[in-house]
Amino acid sequence: MKLSRRQFLRLTAGAGAVPAISGITWAQTYPARPVRVIVGYPSGGSNDILARLMAQWLSERMGQQFIIENRPGAGSNIATEAVVRASPDGYTLLMVSAANMSNAALYEKLNYNFIRDIEPVAGVMRVPLVMEVNLSIPAKTVPEFIAYAKANPGKINFASGGSGTSIHLSGELFKMMTGINMQHVPYRGNGPALTDLLGGQVQIMFDTMPAAIGYVRAGKLRALAVTTATRSEVLPDIPTVGEYVPGYEASSLYGVAAPRNTPAEIVDKLNREINAALNDPAMKTRLADLGGIVLAGSPADFARLIAAETEKWGKVVKLSGAKPN
Repeated sequence: MKLSRRQFLRLTAGAGAVPAISGITWAQTYPARPVRVIVGYPSGGSNDILARLMAQWLSERMGQQFIIENRPGAGSNIATEAVVRASPDGYTLLMVSAANMSNAALYEKLNYNFIRDIEPVAGVMRVPLVMEVNLSIPAKTVPEFIAYAKANPGKINFASGGSGTSIHLSGELFKMMTGINMQHVPYRGNGPALTDLLGGQVQIMFDTMPAAIGYVRAGKLRALAVTTATRSEVLPDIPTVGEYVPGYEASSLYGVAAPRNTPAEIVDKLNREINAALNDPAMKTRLADLGGIVLAGSPADFARLIAAETEKWGKVVKLSGAKPN
């Protein structure tokens, strides 16, 4: 049977509508089963803490369990690749960290392109880092630490939760701007790094505020400074690094992403629920207690932030000569 032009156009228009209808149907029924949230670090670090807060909220709001799966290693690349390769159906999500924005510059060969291969869902929080030392270090201020480091070249180890993390690159930036010599010691996440910092196996760490603040308040670690341009409201008596090292500024950010080509309706549904969490008074109080600044916004807002941070930390990697350990 020969179709008229009008019949052909009607059929092709209907066929084109099928994906859109399917996407809407998926969003209406999503989630119909548990959702995995992949975290590229062990439990106990900021990435894990924030992922669990978001997972609990989403589980209660969306009627299915959002299950945290910790997959540490290779500066979060193992976890990221697992999400990139997952089915784009909304049932595998990534808790994004600053390492995702620096790894493209830090690692010569990756099996994915982060900006190309993920769908930004929502920002969650930006947090200051805390320049903290083991209590055995005599320095009580940033200038005292710089003087101590210069008097003991090569004897100071600074810990991080892995190569390419904001914790690592903040230390590299500090080394570059002060001319001191510290040896980077990467761990498979903030938790193990903090354990060795408390035990004195390493001497200093530029740790994220959520992971650090409890130890600082308990007097188990000494905070010398925060890394943001202004002082933190939760540690107002602690100066900024920039007060002594002009121009120094660093922070870490967190968010949620999905595999590329995840239906827009599912991305938008997750974005609405995460933004609802960030606007909830109890959640806002909890995040403020962790020293963070919420990053409520659209998927496009988060995409722009990822692009800007990728450019910034790429420059730090290049200028500092940082390498994955």
